[in-house]
Amino acid sequence: MEQNSTIAAPATHRSLFVFSLIYGGMTVLAGFLAYKQFAIGPLAVESGILAFLLLVVISSAISQLHGEKTANRLVLWGFVPLAISIVLIGLVLALPASPDMPADNLAAFEKINSQTPRIMIAGPIAYGVSLLLNVYLFNRLRVGKGDGAGAGSIMVRGAIASALSQAIDTLIFISVAFYGEFPITDLILGQMLAKVVLSLVLVPFLIQFAVGWGRALDKNPA
Repeated sequence: MEQNSTIAAPATHRSLFVFSLIYGGMTVLAGFLAYKQFAIGPLAVESGILAFLLLVVISSAISQLHGEKTANRLVLWGFVPLAISIVLIGLVLALPASPDMPADNLAAFEKINSQTPRIMIAGPIAYGVSLLLNVYLFNRLRVGKGDGAGAGSIMVRGAIASALSQAIDTLIFISVAFYGEFPITDLILGQMLAKVVLSLVLVPFLIQFAVGWGRALDKNPA
């Protein structure tokens, strides 16, 4: 008599699944948002930092919930949607535009999506170095062998790791993208200051929220 058999699906933490979806979207969105700048007092900040800070938050939360190796894999896999988006953008720009498309819309689309080779190189380099550095610092700042689940511990580690990694991100991106084209010292210092301020003000609370949300997702997977 035959017996029906089923193969159990491998267990997946719901928080890892949800955060990975959001993470992939933010890797692509950060580049588009960067075309608008907003003001923090006298400083002009590119809006892509908001999506990038979410990448910092998610990678830190994944590290807290699922370990440093998993967080590093998430960062490395983030290159996949980033690369696919670059290829698709290049393909769409190469395709002939419909004659029915308004000229102003076409010009705006091409202006936003056309990037110089140096900027296209600078973005992925800065992304990889700064996010891997963030995960490294977030874990190395953990005190003792415990979970480090206290709000203060997570928030302090997140603030320090984010501030330092964002400063490095700014230095790498602006240097690779614009060095030699115009003076970049003031731009680097201004962007560093703005990103450090946002890292200290926003990131600690967002990481604490993300860790709590992740634990709730894993506790109630249905």
